[in-house]
Amino acid sequence: MRIAHRIRLLAGVLTLGLAAGCGGATVDTGTGTGTASAAPSAGGTQASAGGTVKIAVNPWAGYEASAAVIAHLLEEKLGYTVEKKELAEQVSWEGFENGDVDVIVENWGHEDLKKTFIEDKKVAVEAGSTGNKGVIGWYIPKWMADEYPGITDYKNLNKYAHLFKTSESGDKGQLLFGDPSYVSHEKALIKNLKLDYKVVVGGSEAALIESATQAQQQKKPLLFYFWDPHWLFSKVELARVSLPPYTEGCDADAEKIACDYAELDLDKIVSKKFADTGGKAYELVKNFSWTNEHQNSVANDITNNGMSAEDAAKKWIDANPDVWAAWVPK
Repeated sequence: MRIAHRIRLLAGVLTLGLAAGCGGATVDTGTGTGTASAAPSAGGTQASAGGTVKIAVNPWAGYEASAAVIAHLLEEKLGYTVEKKELAEQVSWEGFENGDVDVIVENWGHEDLKKTFIEDKKVAVEAGSTGNKGVIGWYIPKWMADEYPGITDYKNLNKYAHLFKTSESGDKGQLLFGDPSYVSHEKALIKNLKLDYKVVVGGSEAALIESATQAQQQKKPLLFYFWDPHWLFSKVELARVSLPPYTEGCDADAEKIACDYAELDLDKIVSKKFADTGGKAYELVKNFSWTNEHQNSVANDITNNGMSAEDAAKKWIDANPDVWAAWVPK
């Protein structure tokens, strides 16, 4: 959901037709955006010696929250230096191969990337569940569900397509999407369910949040892609559109998908070298597991309460020692 990834949230002015920018991202080989020291040689890690851990930060608030908590514990409890690298999802996985990334904190069902980097290239391994359950779907503001009978059933979407028309969607209804690096079945769903809609890329999580907030407050029609866990559901009343239910294998052929997204057990992915030599840093990452509520709490502080990721993480850590104590190896 997230699929779709986010960060520098609510920055800039929303433009629904904004061209998306993460697809051409390149791996950061510098010191990243977090506390940093001299980087290890490509393909290696100094984590086993209490050195540097390189964490990819994908573009959505929940991911940033998880990464911030892990980074704080690595630095304050185990004495590591953490480099945070703001990267799109695909680019993060490529970092396993050249040594630029040790940890992906939150993977949203990228079976294709698992096959490439875990099974085929053998440069990455799974590191267990984050504890978060991820659900991607289509949403509308709740006022629309109240005002238009049956609008939350996909079978009725064509009846209401005229409500969602924009200058970007032309004579079709608009389905607003976020960052182009997110997991997406939207074009296949529209085609295979014979929906009179067009995907319009907003370009970021911030664009989706701003649009959803305005749509509910100002009673503007909006159909958009979004995901849970997310703090937005505690701030804005939304209704989910019912697509054909997910069944095992219904998404096996990307071109023929005509079903809803599966609920995902979000997991962590690390480089093979980090798993082999990361010592206590790897143990902490592997042990990390919390709830959607925990993640939403930290993400909300970052996004809405003016806190830095570091301060939001510290606030949560100070309040929840009974949760994280088991993650930290002795």
